Parts: sequence; structure tokens; C-alpha cells
Amino acid sequence: MLRQYELVDRILGYDPKADEALINRAYVYAMKQHGSQKRASGDPYFSHPIEVAGILTDLKLDTATIVTAILHDTIEDTGSTMEELTKLFGAEVANLVDGVTKLTRIELTSEHSKQAENFRKFLLAMSNDIRVLLVKLADRLHNMRTLQYISSPEKRARIAQETMDIYAPLAGRMGIQEIREELEDLAFKELNPEARETLMKRLNEFSVASGNIVERIASNLQAKLQEAGLACEVDGRQKRAYSVWRKMERRAISLEQLSDIFGFRVIVDDVADCYRALGILHTNWPMVPGRFKDYISTPKNNGYRSIHTTMIGPEQKRVEVQIRTHKMHELAELGIAAHWLYKEGAGGAEKSAEFASTFRWLRQLIEMLEHGSTPEEFLEHTKLQMFSDQVFCFTPKGLLITLPRGATPIDFAYAVHTDVGDSCVGCKINGRHMPLRSVLQNGDEVEIIRSQAQRPSPAWEAFVATGKARSAIRRSIRQVKLAEFGRLGRQILKGVFDAAAKEMSDVILQRAAGALHQEDVDDLLASVGAGEITGEQVLEAVYPELPVKKGTKRKSVKGIGTGDERAVVRLTGRGSGLAISMAPNSFPLPGERIVGIVTPGKGITIYPIDSPALEEFDGDLTRWLDVKWDIDAEHPQVFPARLMITARNEVGSLGHITSLIADYGSNITNLSMTQRDADFYDMQVDLEVRDFKHLTRIMAALNGLSAVSKVSRPRR
Repeated sequence: MLRQYELVDRILGYDPKADEALINRAYVYAMKQHGSQKRASGDPYFSHPIEVAGILTDLKLDTATIVTAILHDTIEDTGSTMEELTKLFGAEVANLVDGVTKLTRIELTSEHSKQAENFRKFLLAMSNDIRVLLVKLADRLHNMRTLQYISSPEKRARIAQETMDIYAPLAGRMGIQEIREELEDLAFKELNPEARETLMKRLNEFSVASGNIVERIASNLQAKLQEAGLACEVDGRQKRAYSVWRKMERRAISLEQLSDIFGFRVIVDDVADCYRALGILHTNWPMVPGRFKDYISTPKNNGYRSIHTTMIGPEQKRVEVQIRTHKMHELAELGIAAHWLYKEGAGGAEKSAEFASTFRWLRQLIEMLEHGSTPEEFLEHTKLQMFSDQVFCFTPKGLLITLPRGATPIDFAYAVHTDVGDSCVGCKINGRHMPLRSVLQNGDEVEIIRSQAQRPSPAWEAFVATGKARSAIRRSIRQVKLAEFGRLGRQILKGVFDAAAKEMSDVILQRAAGALHQEDVDDLLASVGAGEITGEQVLEAVYPELPVKKGTKRKSVKGIGTGDERAVVRLTGRGSGLAISMAPNSFPLPGERIVGIVTPGKGITIYPIDSPALEEFDGDLTRWLDVKWDIDAEHPQVFPARLMITARNEVGSLGHITSLIADYGSNITNLSMTQRDADFYDMQVDLEVRDFKHLTRIMAALNGLSAVSKVSRPRR
């Protein structure tokens, strides 16, 4: 484990301006917080965050990131809080630690490939500051280095598969190739130990037989370049086991047939020297056709720049050579981490601009350039895309759900399953009950509360963001609407047939359905309930010889209603959902006379018999239906009502009014001032009452208050 002074010395070695006191304070704090905790290896748990910090010093990251690495497990595994970290180490560090903590809390069900894809996107989307991902990668790298201490083979395999599916490609996506290769190799060691052991044995045998071939080839390459007057550095290495294995698998060849297992880098001073070096190498050794790529003139999306070529090089060995400048090499080794070197000091403006450019790249909708020779490999590497227009939420069991920005718990419910959406009655977001119209954020844990009695509400359409949710809501509403129209249509027809003293059955209605061009009885009933076909038309279709009265004689819209020949609809509540609705701002109550107006395609709208709005329907009396209340006295309901109150503008008036309404067992749902003068003010009060008598008693009591000048009900 790194000692405190060793860690500080590493950081000061590349950043003399680093906040040494902050690092020391974090070191001591984390050591105390983790206390006697142990890792699976038996080592003090504190050794883990320090090793993670050490990995990040290899990437030459800033002080805040190193301190975050030291503290990254304190919120998750100790009693530390965000507030405490903010107070001790500042908001920047606290927010970074919080970001790492959120990522750590996500559990991946690795056997689901789609889940792995969602998780990769989630990692990117969650990291508003890309340093969160860098800490997470270093955390995973150290965990993989100590994977052998986990006793459960299943858990080791799961962690290794996560690493191969998620973290290694993520490191490559960020341009940190060294970490990517080590993660892949460590995962390969766990997932396919026999293949790796066999391959390592063969590579070692090959290395012994070839002697110091890597050094010989590197020296030969450097000699040729220097003979041509080019100052350069050349280094070489044998490729890692997983890299070799992947090539053997992709090309379906044996190790003996795989000749390009050596990689060499030529590092020069400037771009012009890169192309000079390429010319010198190709002059001395033949290139392999199809194995040349110029990432200098056309950089990769992660900022990587280099020339790649494969040659039949010294000793007739097939070698891969990468040619780049020192600056390109720094970026190739550190990836995005190179952009923290530094935004201050000499060249700071240029580096800041470069950092901003690369950061924008990470936050845009882009696809990765080809990273391999097969469509399958290309597809695999394009999975790591960051969609800034998406949010990633998860169920209590850790299943990740991808949703568009602006999505709500209703969208989440339908994304889980249509049945979950249809039966949704509420939700918890991060353990708290929240409204269904709440906008979800990255990392939210969403629990859907369900009831089999629930049906989607038409109001949901106004705040859902996904096409799937909107389509499912509309489909369910259509089904409910047809069912309600059908029940209402049957009720209307029964009244019409009873008034005509004629029998009504489905067999008889089937005859009417054919005559009225309806597919079946259900369609006929729904059309009657929707007001598209009248009950009289159905009666006439079945009994054409029967004279049917076409209209209703009324002295006025406020007069006594229809005769017995018309259907009577019975209203059991505020309305029957989608087929029967109350007229806007009319507030009819049980105990009052009401009438229904049929609107084709929409069903029945209920009005009080004295509503002035009924005058516009006087010219079409066939649209009128008698409606009667049918309320169960043993199970009283509450109905909306509205009062207009003029009260004295004096202290305590409003209190007296609201207290009286409460004393009479009514609940105020809304209250607003419509006009205020020096002596009086007018207000509109919406309340809930049981029936017309209940409202009448409240109005009488209000009129008895000295503070009240006038009480009335608005009529529309």
C-alpha cells in the first residue's frame, strides 16, 4: 500500500501546485472512517482507495480527482455524509464522490446483454464530470487485480464479465488503452483460465526460442530511422494474451499462423517527422496491404492520433508499428485524462480549449470509428455511445430502464411492462412517494405502486414522454370507452324498448345491427352510447311498423322533461367515466333535476335542468335524455360544488367562513379572490358536498354570518 508521503510525492512530481494539505487531510480522514474494515484478501480496507488513487496518479490527474479516489467509498461504506464531505473538502470533491457512489450502487444483471448496454450508457450519462468515470475505472482495475481473493466463483465470473462487457470498452472509449488492455486481460484470466494459461505458455516458449527479438527489432528500426537523420524513440512489446487470443478468434487461425504479435511505437518531434518516418520504414520493409491507417489526418472520435502500419520487418517478422509525436503519445497513453495536464500555467488556454473540445465529444451523439476488422467487432464498440437526450433509471431490483429526457414514472411503468403501466396508481422515487407527473432524473430508483382496479387516466397523456406509454394509454382508454359506451347504450335501449312495450334481447339487437350497418351487437350498443345512433333508430330498425315518436315536447328548457317514451339514464356518481361527463363548471348535485345532452362520438353530458347553457340545444330536442340520480344512501359520495361569496373586508372574515364550511363536514378544494375593495371582497370557493341538501345547509349557515354579505351558486 502506498504510504501517505509516497502518494503526495507522486502528485507533486507532475503537479507542483497540487494542494498537499487537502490530500493529507483526505488520507487521514479516510483511514479513520474505514477503521478496522477488511477486504476479502485480509488487507485493511483502506488500502483499496489508496491504490485507486495511485492508479490515477499514473494518469497524472488533478488534486480533486485524487482526493475523490481516496474518499470514494466513504459515503457507501462508512458513516460519512455529503454534507460532511462538502464541509471538509469542498463542493467539488463532495459532488465527485457522490457521483462515484451512485455508480457503485447500481447492480448489473450481467446475463442480459441489453442490460449491459443500458448500463454502459448509464455510466456515461451519469457522469456530468468525466472524472467520476476515471475514478470508477481505477476502482474497477484495482478490484480486478485482487479478484482472486473473492471466494465465490460465481461472483468472480460476474465481476469479470461486467469488466469485459462494460469497463474495458469504456476505458477504450475514453482513449485509456493501457487500462483497457489490462482489464481485458484480467477478465480473460478469470473467464477462460485454461485458454489463457495455454496461450501464455506458448507465448513464453516462443519468447525463449526467439531470444530478445523485441529488443532486436526495435534497435533495427531505430537504426534505420537515425541513419536517415530522424531523431526518434522506438520501443516494442509483445502483445497481451487477450489481444492475441482475440485476433486468433477473429481470424480463426492458430498461434503459429498469427505472426503480428509484436507492437512497436516510433515517437518523433512533430507531424512532419511522422510522415518522414513512415516513408523510411516503407522504403526498407514491405508493408502489408490493407493494414495501413492514418489517424493523424483523420483522428478517432476520442482524440487519438497516430499512423498505423504493418510490415514484414526485420528478421522477416510481421510487426505492427505506430508512429506519433510526443504529444500524441501522451494522449494515447492517458486518453481524456491527459486534458487535466493542466488548465493553468504555460499553454493553459490551448489545453483548456482542447479539453473543452474533447469534453463536448464525450457529451454528443456520436458513433465510434471502426475499431476492428469485422462488423461484429465494430458493432460491439459502437455500443458505448452517450445519449445526452436520455435518462437512466432503475427498478428496486437493479434493472436499468432507458427513457427520454422529460420522462415520468408513467413512462417508466410502461417501459417495464404494459400491464405495469395500466395498473399504476402511484410511485416512489428514491424511496419517497412522489406525484406521477414528476420528471425523472439520471440514477433515480423508481418503484411503481399498482392496483388491479386501476385503469389509465386520460390526463396521463398530457405528461408522458414516450410513444409506447402514449400509445398504451390511448389503447386502454379506447377499450374502456367502448365498454362504457356499450353499457350506456344498453341502458338507453332498454328504456326505449320498455317505453314502447317491446322485448329487447341480443338476438333482436343483432337484426338491428345488420340494418344499421354495425358489425355486431357490441358495436351497435357502443354507437348508441356514443350518440351516433339513437334508441329510436334501433327500435324502428327492429319494428318498422311501430310509429316512433321522434322528439320531445317541452315548454322550455327549464320545464318538465320528457314523456315515458324516452329512455331514462340513471347516474350513480359524478359520471360514468368516458361515456358520461359533467358539463364544465356546472356542478349538478344529487337532489337536483338534471338532463343529458347526447353529443355524437362523445357520449352524454350532464347539465342541471336550469342551466342557461341548455338553450343552445333547444333546436335539436332528439339529443335530450332524461337522467335521474341513483345514489346509494348507505355509501354516500362527495360531489364538487362552487359558491360565490361576497364578504366583509375585515380581520377574521375568511377564517370564520372556512371554519364554518369545515364544521358542516365539507372540504374546500380551491379558494380564490376574484375582486377586492376597501369594504368587501368577492371570492370563489370550490368545495365537496354530499348532495343538494348538504350544500343548501352550508349556504344558509354562511348567510347567517355577519361577515358574509351574499352567497350564490354560479350557473353556466
